[in-house]
Amino acid sequence: MSNAVGTSVLCARGLHKRHGEGEGSVRAVDGVDLDIGAGETVAVMGPSGCGKSTLLHLLGGLDRPSGGEVWLNGRRIDDISEKALARVRRTDVSYVFQSFHLMEELTAVENVEMSALLAGRSPRTARRRAEELLDRLGIADRSKSLPSALSGGQRQRVAVARALCNEPLVVLADEPTGNLDSTATLDVLRLFKDLHESGQTLVVVTHDARIAATADRMFSMRDGVLVDETRLTGGTTGQLGALIGLED
Repeated sequence: MSNAVGTSVLCARGLHKRHGEGEGSVRAVDGVDLDIGAGETVAVMGPSGCGKSTLLHLLGGLDRPSGGEVWLNGRRIDDISEKALARVRRTDVSYVFQSFHLMEELTAVENVEMSALLAGRSPRTARRRAEELLDRLGIADRSKSLPSALSGGQRQRVAVARALCNEPLVVLADEPTGNLDSTATLDVLRLFKDLHESGQTLVVVTHDARIAATADRMFSMRDGVLVDETRLTGGTTGQLGALIGLED
């Protein structure tokens, strides 16, 4: 095993995922090796159906691989028990889904604080963190609204805040700005910039070249394989600062 396993926050080795069995099976992820360092932002781009979301699910423990290994902060997580994996998802990894996945019976701030509460934070700490994130994302005035009363862009910003509330080791984002208008997109980009500067590790699946351009490294994916890697000069801080400066 490569020494990178011990130094990377998130690591994949020979990762495979097949859907179905026999001749009709589909290789969604086909032998992926990946090392992501602490504080690094990595973007994965590629056409629909190439395996990007499946890879994200494998890296975060939402799905188990058909073969290969996943390591998080020096610990192998693909072969641990369901109970242990659930604990990892509560405390060490957070997700931003394209389809929000908010709890409709909870207000915006209650949705956000839930991840911190599940990670063991006190109610006071969880509420304070949730309110801070909603404020930074520009929707503090909607904190007591139910998801049904929010626009698509507002719901996505709540989902982003929820993913960050438990202060995870890694945030995995699947098209985090896919349903946002330009103003809301800038709010999320600013927050990602702040997170990068504070040492947050991000893995972002996106179709938006502007979002991918803010990463430290960008991978192209085709047919379940990472076919190209580009190291981007300036990374998130430089590129994102330029984007925000142009838009303001």
